[in-house]
Amino acid sequence: MTEEWQAAFVGSGTMAEAMVRGLITRAGMSPARIVASGPRPERGRELAGRYGIRHGTCNAEAAEGAKLVVLAVKPQVLPAVLPELAGRLRPEALLVSIVAGARLADLQEGLRHGPAVRAMPNTPAQIGRGMTVWTAAPQVTASQREMARSLFQTFGEEEEVTEEAHLDRATALSGTGPAYVFLFLEALVEAGVHLGFSRRLSEKLVLQTVAGSTAYGQEAGIHLAALRNQVTSPGGTSAEALYHLEKGGLRTVLADAVWAAYRRAVALGEAGAAAGRHTGEVVPWPSHAPSKP
Repeated sequence: MTEEWQAAFVGSGTMAEAMVRGLITRAGMSPARIVASGPRPERGRELAGRYGIRHGTCNAEAAEGAKLVVLAVKPQVLPAVLPELAGRLRPEALLVSIVAGARLADLQEGLRHGPAVRAMPNTPAQIGRGMTVWTAAPQVTASQREMARSLFQTFGEEEEVTEEAHLDRATALSGTGPAYVFLFLEALVEAGVHLGFSRRLSEKLVLQTVAGSTAYGQEAGIHLAALRNQVTSPGGTSAEALYHLEKGGLRTVLADAVWAAYRRAVALGEAGAAAGRHTGEVVPWPSHAPSKP
């Protein structure tokens, strides 16, 4: 990603900042070739001061002339943003959308633009440890696909999928996944406090244990069940603890949670698409969607 072209970020939140940081620190892109737009001038000044990028409040001006346009706005403001950008992107520009629930076909129609990639990153991207699942529209060229891949690799791991339906699945598993992990961490810390540890020490023990276990799992290259068995002696403390976790339905609760998140992701996408077909434009994603997709 060293050639001289411009990247525009429509939306300047935390995920956009993670991408900006990755382009500058890992891809070696000049800050002068990056522009971010958003409704809050103070946020733009903050990013400019931190990274040296350009900023503004006009989305169309930011996107014009850019070879890479990243759509990083909240789903509820997408209806206001799409008309601003419709027909304003360069024909050869690559659109990358990280807007949850926004389908490729709706983005292409709303923007009157073909080359589009839809992606689902997650919050560890903020420290360069993210996981991004993405898919490309048929109009995306091989070189544009590599551009997208290189972008995602600047803030973590990436996986391209051929079915757009996998994006809703990824939303439920990896996109929402940090919330599950943080809840698990919080519960373990509270258990440590209940045992008598200080909160500081309990948090240190839990965070390092989970971080070390995750790194070990990645490097060991064996089934997770085998790793669990390594620390589970017959009649020991781990066996006793695992018995109660299984008895309490941990696996079932997790599976139900992920499935519920998946159904919600599908419902949000269908609700937005259906409303768009009815009105002739993309409309806000509702705060409440049908329980079944």
